[in-house]
Amino acid sequence: MDHDARSSRPVVFITGASRPNSIGAAIARNLASLGWDVAFAFWDDYDASMPWGAEERGHDAFADELRAFGVRALPVAVDLSHPEAPAGAIERVRAGLGPIQALVASHAHSVDSGLLDTSVEAFDRHFAVNTRGTWLLIRAFAEQLPGEPGTGRIVALTSDHTAHNLPYGASKGALDRIVIAAAVELAHLGITANLINPGPIDTGWMTPGLAETLAAETALGRLGRPQDTADLVAFLLSPSGGWINGQLLHSNGGFHLPV
Repeated sequence: MDHDARSSRPVVFITGASRPNSIGAAIARNLASLGWDVAFAFWDDYDASMPWGAEERGHDAFADELRAFGVRALPVAVDLSHPEAPAGAIERVRAGLGPIQALVASHAHSVDSGLLDTSVEAFDRHFAVNTRGTWLLIRAFAEQLPGEPGTGRIVALTSDHTAHNLPYGASKGALDRIVIAAAVELAHLGITANLINPGPIDTGWMTPGLAETLAAETALGRLGRPQDTADLVAFLLSPSGGWINGQLLHSNGGFHLPV
């Protein structure tokens, strides 16, 4: 493909899009429908360790689903717990699709544990993937942009989990500070950086009882859907969202408001 064809559509790199019902997958579909070329990251070993399991060659089928929108799609296997992996993933996307205009960090390592039963290994792995991995992705993303006004967007998904979810919640809290720093430190490169807290969204991990409880704690009376987050990401990546920077947006239907 020649250079002009490669640059005719904006390119987005979305992490955490390995499962078809995930928030990352919804973001990928939404952006593909809007004309973005989409690279998406997955890591089968993590999915295989979780209750939902890994879908063999599911990433290839999902790439074909995205290509049906008339865009290019590139699946990227990456273990973000390794320090060299984020920059390597960014380079693979650049080599396959061209310069990246937007980075959406939707990945997460999440294994429930509390103050008294979290192991050092689990704590370190959460921070390696959720915090350090995202920082290094942001750095590599910024280094490949030309530094022209309005040329870059960063959106990261966060959480306000705390009790009984210590390593996940703490690593996401640290992530928040990194993204807010990016909003200031990368502004001269034409990059905006924002966070979305999507609230409770069932992507296959909730029991029916938990889903009912969380819906009752949400002012709008339902759980969030992956598409709810995907719509907000699309706005933030659009020209209309260019004045929003350094914000943590609670897109959660009024979760935990008095109801």
